[in-house]
Amino acid sequence: MALIALAADKGSPGVTTAAVALAAVWPRRVLLAETDPAGGDLVYRSAAAHGGPLNPNTGMLSIAATARRGLVPDQLWDHVQPLSGGLEVLVGLGISEQAAGLAGLWPTLGHAFSALADSPHAAADVIADCGRISGDTPAVDLFPHAALVLLISRTEPEAIARVRDRAAALAAKRHGGPRGAANLGMPMIGVILIADPGTAGKLASQVNDMLVHAQTGARVVGTLAEDPAGADQLAGRRRGRLDRSLLIRSARKITADLYQQYGAAWTVPPQGQVNGHAGAGA
Repeated sequence: MALIALAADKGSPGVTTAAVALAAVWPRRVLLAETDPAGGDLVYRSAAAHGGPLNPNTGMLSIAATARRGLVPDQLWDHVQPLSGGLEVLVGLGISEQAAGLAGLWPTLGHAFSALADSPHAAADVIADCGRISGDTPAVDLFPHAALVLLISRTEPEAIARVRDRAAALAAKRHGGPRGAANLGMPMIGVILIADPGTAGKLASQVNDMLVHAQTGARVVGTLAEDPAGADQLAGRRRGRLDRSLLIRSARKITADLYQQYGAAWTVPPQGQVNGHAGAGA
């Protein structure tokens, strides 16, 4: 794997929490990139490794000037900050107006993210939190470089309908427009449902059947537990054994399944611990 992009269609389904949870249990070194053009959340929610706040000027904002002169994948590390739990993060923009500074640079960033896994010096996969996407968001310019695009959705009927339609729209771009132009490239499209663990299995099967019937090309790849207490532990707002939370246990299951299905190209180091702990993310 290389670049894994997480996104949602509408509302607040928990993309940032999902991105941090998956990054915390990722099977090899990973860089969490906040690439939401509307702005990131971690600078407000998380502490840096030194115990103080994250620097909002080091991350996507600082990388804009570098990328305009060309961007070698290893240069990404110059703009990374470690969270208190050790997770390495590229802090997002502060406000949406700052996205203008990245105009035209999203494909450059996508290429650098995807190539980081092959770095001979400091290889890592990249999990990109793209936030809410629509047809005109520049974050979709990362998708052609992604190995996998994961759409995050809750399980209300309207949310499921939106994720179905968004998956179909992305698949249509992936396979080309009316004139056969391949606009999106060829990332796989998966869906992660945020669900009550008691009903998650049945819901995942039903939603997957719907996605198949609608010929979206997308599949449900897992369910992330609806676990407010675990999310608070992940964000450092609550004490407890994060590794025992339903949130992290379900994130481990998702990463294990993704590795089994797509991980032939992964290089897995001898780890397997949660990279972060309470206070490590959102």
